[in-house]
Formats: sequence, C-alpha cells, structure tokens
Amino acid sequence: MFLEIVTPEAILFSSEVDLFSAPGNDGEFQILNNHAPIVAILKEGEVKIHVHSQEHIVLDDLHGDLQAQADDDKVLTLKIKSGTLELNDNKAIILAD
Repeated sequence: MFLEIVTPEAILFSSEVDLFSAPGNDGEFQILNNHAPIVAILKEGEVKIHVHSQEHIVLDDLHGDLQAQADDDKVLTLKIKSGTLELNDNKAIILAD
C-alpha cells in the first residue's frame, strides 16, 4: 500500500509500506494492505510505519522527525500533534500537524 504523510510545510513521507499504525481518537489502530476505505481523526502520538526495506527512504532534516526504531530498522516512527487520515484503494494520506 502507498502511504503519504503531509504537513503544511512539506511532504514528510511518501512510499510503499507493508502496514502502519496511527493514534486515533479512540486509541491506536493499524492499517494493513487492502483495508476497507476509512476516514479518521488522529490525535497526538506516533505514527509507526513498517517498510519492507529502507534503501529508498530518505531520513534528513526535510523529513521532520522521521526516525528508525533502534531495535527494528524496518519500523519508522513520526510524532504528530493531530491530523486526518484518508485511505482508499490502497493509498493512504495523513494530513498532519
């Protein structure tokens, strides 16, 4: 599935992913490939992104606080203050603050 995380300043992440989890208003939830369409409001917390490999991922100042987890380099985390998630046809877009 394709995931894009966008803020008013920049596109923080844009790549194919295996799955991701996000902090919803009613708790953290996980999105897998071929998930049903969904629109959700996100609260402050961490978006955890599971990628197949990091060879095409750029981790630099332009991509905010996107960090690889120390114990698993296939899991990236990004802290958000709030946001909105829309998923349709295996393409997810997170509009984050």
